[in-house]
Amino acid sequence: MQPKRIILMHISQVSGHRSAAMAIESAIKELVPQTQIMSINAFNYTSPATEKFTNFLYMNVVSRFPKIWGYLYDNPKVVKGLENAKNFVHNFNSPKLKKLFEEFRPDVVACTQAYPCGMVADYKKIHKIHLPLVAVLTDFVPHSFWIYDDVDFYISPSDEVTNRLKDKGIPESKIRTFGIPFDNKFNFPVDTARVFAQYGLNPQKPTVLIMGGGHGLGPLNEIVRSLEKVSADIQEIVVTGVNTRLYKAVENEIKKCRKKIVLLGFVNNIHELMSISDLIITKPGGITTAEALTKQLPMVIVQPIPGQEANNSAYLTEKKAAVEVNDPKEINIVVEDLLAHPQKLELLRKSAAAIAKPHSSSDIAGLLLGV
Repeated sequence: MQPKRIILMHISQVSGHRSAAMAIESAIKELVPQTQIMSINAFNYTSPATEKFTNFLYMNVVSRFPKIWGYLYDNPKVVKGLENAKNFVHNFNSPKLKKLFEEFRPDVVACTQAYPCGMVADYKKIHKIHLPLVAVLTDFVPHSFWIYDDVDFYISPSDEVTNRLKDKGIPESKIRTFGIPFDNKFNFPVDTARVFAQYGLNPQKPTVLIMGGGHGLGPLNEIVRSLEKVSADIQEIVVTGVNTRLYKAVENEIKKCRKKIVLLGFVNNIHELMSISDLIITKPGGITTAEALTKQLPMVIVQPIPGQEANNSAYLTEKKAAVEVNDPKEINIVVEDLLAHPQKLELLRKSAAAIAKPHSSSDIAGLLLGV
């Protein structure tokens, strides 16, 4: 039997969508090493210039005008208004998809972002081809750009999202509630003594992990400033991702701080940092929250952006797996309260464990290999 040929599609070089695709690829290779996999940044593949402009526009809108993004996100009027533009783009990209599919001859395509998913779904419809297509949702909300008749399976993050997909007309037979995919290394034990020593941290002190995602978004400076007011002797790890400007700003802020703070840029050992932390202060990106849930790490969510982040935060707080703070100046009050009441931290841990889906990547890999 010939090994399976699988295409994984995401967008952007630094994104949760890419991390999800990488996690699925790794899980597939663990199950069937001889599988032939092509992982593609769909934006860059179809239109590199458009990718740069779109990324620039998105980052500026979400960071400077979050309310505008909240209005645009999953707005039925916007979805309908963009229908003609979307069809034009999909038709324009059709020759490149044709070349890709004819040369690689995939057995299945899986997309971790809605743009490539819609592009492939429309290609299937127009050319009337049979090519299994799997949509892998990476946030706790199924926005309308995911919905296509020619998607064969939807990977849902939660029972709530599954119900909302059904409300949008997706047959239950097409939905698998596997969770958001992340690297399997988050499921394995970590030598915490080594990690504490590596960063010069004290295992006896409460450790707070502060993150703004791969792009380093969020008011990290204000958070650090607020945590200086915490009376408990805490230590902090701040991760700024690829945002070099933020790194320098936090570096300057740390010079004024009394507490022990470890500042890091983009790192590949978040699983280790989560393992030594007592709580995480973060933006509620889908991949980060899925990783934190599996680590049973209490979450403090700060200033979620309207749209997918606000929806993720609403889900996590409703499930009592996170606490949301909209004013970063009040972070110290929340952290102080949690550390003073261990039972509250324990409730967050138990709630996280209850909704975690630690085997999501392996389950998705099994589906793709079996299609």
